[in-house]
Formats: sequence, structure tokens, C-alpha cells
Amino acid sequence: MPTREQVHNFAAGPSPLPTTVLEEAALGLLNYEETGMGICELSHRGKEFKAVIEGAEADLRALLSIPENYTILFTQGGGTGQFSAVLLNLLSAHRLANPVPAEEFKPPVVDYVVTGSWSSKAYSEAQRLSLPPFPSCPSFSEPRIAASTKSTNWTRLPSKEEYNFNKDAAYIYYCENETINGIEFPPKPEDDSAFPFDLVPEGVNLVADYSSSFISRPIPNIEKHAVIYAGAQKNLGPSGVTVLIIRNDLLVDTTQASKLGCVPPVPITYEWKILADNGSLYNTPPTFPIYVSALVLKHLISEKGGLQGLEKTNKAKAELLYQTLDDAESKGKVKLVVREKSARSWMNVTFTIEGEGQEKKFLEGAEKRGFRQLKGHRSVGGIRASIYNAVTLDSINLLCEYIKEFCGK
Repeated sequence: MPTREQVHNFAAGPSPLPTTVLEEAALGLLNYEETGMGICELSHRGKEFKAVIEGAEADLRALLSIPENYTILFTQGGGTGQFSAVLLNLLSAHRLANPVPAEEFKPPVVDYVVTGSWSSKAYSEAQRLSLPPFPSCPSFSEPRIAASTKSTNWTRLPSKEEYNFNKDAAYIYYCENETINGIEFPPKPEDDSAFPFDLVPEGVNLVADYSSSFISRPIPNIEKHAVIYAGAQKNLGPSGVTVLIIRNDLLVDTTQASKLGCVPPVPITYEWKILADNGSLYNTPPTFPIYVSALVLKHLISEKGGLQGLEKTNKAKAELLYQTLDDAESKGKVKLVVREKSARSWMNVTFTIEGEGQEKKFLEGAEKRGFRQLKGHRSVGGIRASIYNAVTLDSINLLCEYIKEFCGK
């Protein structure tokens, strides 16, 4: 049986975690801080766990330089749960800001930038929830595509000229990194495919799904976002906990909004204000995933040089792997999925192996060398190397050596 050191895990999620963190978490699972009880056996309202979640919040705020007028929440339901929560909470905020009589209410536009599978699913959920509840009732909102790259099979990002934001939209949504095809908005504003923050109309809330690129590098223009959310299972911790960063003015009483009519009530565990008022502890949260996430944050700050150190390492990993694949492509051996170089993800590198039967041979050879979970998403096939924070530069070097050897045949 292979040891942990002999395996190089390129899973798209749940993804690898630092070994030292897992070792510490294993100890805490049995006996946390000499309490004689495991972390999963402690009350979520007790002083021990309160210190864990408050420490995680403080470290995350410091790591990302989150402004004081934003609240950090730890919740459940994954990024998919926030497809619904974003729409419902922001419709309530919009309704409270526009308390016209119900007969004068006009369903607001909600704008979606659709660049891959996850943003497509978010848009579809907004459409589903916005259906009229009864034949005689109007819809709650009007979901609208403000930019899309579906026509090119999600292999690029929109150009600046392709965006068409509505100046009266309740919010604009985008997904920062699309895991399946390996598309990510570049961090530098001068890049052609960078997100056009300057085109966002004044007063319109901006929402970003950061699930698969969270804490891999700084978030550009964090203060221009109204909401940022991320599932933990890529870079932060185990599956089961979702992190929300919400501007405080959007923590609204959704019951009061629904009393005005024309917007639906929000399920209690998805109302951001209730979660915030209770410090993420309205109901029992996923205590173990939060604990591991807290350990990861401390590890990133003390051992990895914070966000600047992570950015430097992640950039080096991505550049090395893409250069190797570009060289292999020039020989006709592989083909990179994303053609626009500035749009290529630092987290999910996607490519195909040219030639009949070659993909199977590549995966079989990779397995023998300890490279695991390289097979592409079932919807598109091909190869996907997910190189999240815990994937080391040594693992990338070994994968590149294998690619060069395989393509030399």
C-alpha cells in the first residue's frame, strides 16, 4: 500500500489538505486541548469551540484584509446552497430599500455572468426560484444573462465589450474560477479577460462565488463586492462548511421584507442576518470542518507566508505546468482546453491527450507513479490536474517530468 508521501493527489474537490494539519486534527478528534473530549464531542456553544470559530474568523479577516464593515459567517449547504440564499436575501434587501405598495412593485433584474458549469447552475437556480408561485402572482425577479461564453464551450472569458450590465439590477453575479473547464478571471486589471469592475453600475451589489479559488491569492477589489462565498473543500478545509463574507448593510430582516409583499420568505438557516446575529451558531454548525479550517488558516499564516506567499507559490506551480503542456502541445501530443492564456485557471488545469487510446495509457501510467484523480469531469472528459494550495511544487515537478516522458514516446 502506498504511503501518503508516495501519493500526489490532484483531486478537484474534496481536495488534499496539509499533512501536518491533518495530524493535529487527528489529535484534536480524540482529545482537544487536554479536555479529555474530542472536538466533535464539545458543545458548539461552549468556550472551547467559541474560541475556535472566533479564531478562524480573525485569521481569515487578517489573511484576506477583509474590511470591518463586512461580516464573516460559517454555514452549511455548500456553494450550491448559496445559489438560492444569494437570490433570496438580496431580493429582501432590495425590497426593503424599495418599499413601494405591492401593486406598484416591479420585479428587479438580477444579472448573471455565465462562464461555465457553476455559473450556469447559479443562473438556473435563480430562474427556478423566480417562477411565479401562482398563476395570478408576478415573478419575484427577472434573471438575466449579462455576459456568456457558452458559444465557445466555456473555453474563454468575455471581452469587456461583451458585458451588458443593467443599471437597476438588484445584483450582479460571477464565478471567479470554473473548475470543470479550468477558467479563472485573472487578477490584473490590465489583462483582457479581467473582470470589468469599472463597468459595474454604481449602487449595484456585486456577488462572487470563490469556492474553488478561495485563499489561493488576494481577492481583487474585495471592497467592491457585496457578497463573497466559498465552499471550504478546495483550499480551506473538509467539505461541509461554507464561508460567507457579507457587507453589513445586506444583513436584513427577510421576514419584514416578505411582509411588504412580492418577495418570498427565506428559510431560517439561509437568512444571513439570523446567522450573523448568532455568530454562525444559530443551530449546530459543522464543528469538525470549522476546526480543521481554523488549523489550515493558522498553517497558512505561520508556515506559508500568508496570502502573498500562497500567491507566489501557486503562480509558480501554474506557470510550470502550463509551460510543460504548451511544449507538449507544440509537439501535437496534448491540447489545452482553455485557449486564452490569461483566462487559464491557477487551480484547475485541463487538457486532452491526443491520439486514440492515449488518454487511457496516460492515466494508467500516472496511477503507477502515484498521481491520483487526474481524470477530467465526467461531463467533459479529458485530464484535469487540480493544483490547490496543499499540492506542492514537488508534486508539480514530478507530474511535469511524467508529461515530458509520456509525450516523448
